[in-house]
Amino acid sequence: MDIFFISFSKLSTCCILLLFLLSCFTFTSTEAYDALDPSGNITIKWDLIQWTPDGYVAVITMFNFQQYRHIQAPGWTLGWTWAKKEVIWSAMGSQATEQGDCSKFKGSVPHCCRKDPTIVDLLPGTPYNQQIANCCKGGVITSWAQDPDNAVSSFQLSVGQAGTTNKTVRVPRNFTLKAPGPGYTCGPAKVGKPTQFYTKDGRRKTQAMMTWNVTCTYSQFLAQKTPSCCVSLSSFYNDTIVPCPTCTCGCQNNGTQPGSCVHPNAPHLASVVEEHGKNNFAPLVQCTSHMCPIRVHWHVKLNYKDYWRVKVTITNFNYRMNYSEWNLVVQHPNFDNLTQFFSFNYKSLTPYQAINDTAMLWGVKFFNDFLSQAGPLGNVQSELIFRKDPSTFSFEKGWAFPRRIYFNGDNCVMPPPDAYPYLPNASSRAEISLVSLVLTLFLSVTFFF
Repeated sequence: MDIFFISFSKLSTCCILLLFLLSCFTFTSTEAYDALDPSGNITIKWDLIQWTPDGYVAVITMFNFQQYRHIQAPGWTLGWTWAKKEVIWSAMGSQATEQGDCSKFKGSVPHCCRKDPTIVDLLPGTPYNQQIANCCKGGVITSWAQDPDNAVSSFQLSVGQAGTTNKTVRVPRNFTLKAPGPGYTCGPAKVGKPTQFYTKDGRRKTQAMMTWNVTCTYSQFLAQKTPSCCVSLSSFYNDTIVPCPTCTCGCQNNGTQPGSCVHPNAPHLASVVEEHGKNNFAPLVQCTSHMCPIRVHWHVKLNYKDYWRVKVTITNFNYRMNYSEWNLVVQHPNFDNLTQFFSFNYKSLTPYQAINDTAMLWGVKFFNDFLSQAGPLGNVQSELIFRKDPSTFSFEKGWAFPRRIYFNGDNCVMPPPDAYPYLPNASSRAEISLVSLVLTLFLSVTFFF
């Protein structure tokens, strides 16, 4: 019996260890999964369109297939490691950030000789003879749902010392994508079906010599150590305003990061912001209890007979960042009955196919698509009107508040459910009315006698 117990204990220990290892592996493989955009990714196509005496000419195109996550200024940075001793002779629509050691070349000098080149997009206004289609936007790429025509970025490279046939050329390795900081993990390049190209008149079709595909996925855990936004709540039926949880994105008394926030009434505020540098994109936030760069406020504003109204306000507390082409994703069961919206663009997202409970909201171009840095103009707002569904509608138990909110693709921290503004208890109101009635009757009788 003792031998059986020892063996069983060892077996249990082994099973627990195995389950732990499997759970770790599962977490690692799914940490980039986004439930509201399960198939979202950035796909990089590397099309070899022409052979040269010592290599090839390639067009590299990045497609942002993410529904609501875009790449904002200062834009993307793409890197990789060459498989052999390749060099970049020339680039169009992009440039390498470093040339590297090209001292062994006589006469013509390559654009980049590094084993691990880093490429960035050119800025708007680049001369036309240095451009190709879909280039030169400063590395900014919009999300697929927001503006699919601008969710693409391309550049062209002339690669040397690379091989001149499908059998001698080698696929680059170790792709990295920063947009503009960390957060993306890129898989290995895989040989795919050659891309086909059509002439402008559509009468002729050509295809690439070879095509390599790279898929990059985003993880908020890799992008930042702390959250970047939070949510506060209020309602017409309760005077309580539920703020963002304290220290959501940091704490003011954090001794390891002195000067990490600025008081809005501080003297010489402009000089304080300027001292942190124009090229430093780490948030410099207004001192608040939550210390988040972005706060989203959801206010249940009015209740009609057949409809109810919500006001949404986005406030920027970051003195160092203007958010251009921002977007907001909100999940709430009543979005299947959204009747009217004001001053925002709206698109329904259906990550669960038949269930229409997720909405994407973004600003109207040239009106409020630009969220200014912290200050008097650092906010945008809209109002939404929902039609009530008698089978589901309720103000009880926090039903009127969103299930989750994303700003620019990052999940915002919600207050705990037990802190939501509660609906006044009807039975309490009845008790108070009964007491008032008894007291009034008592006073009347006393006065009468």
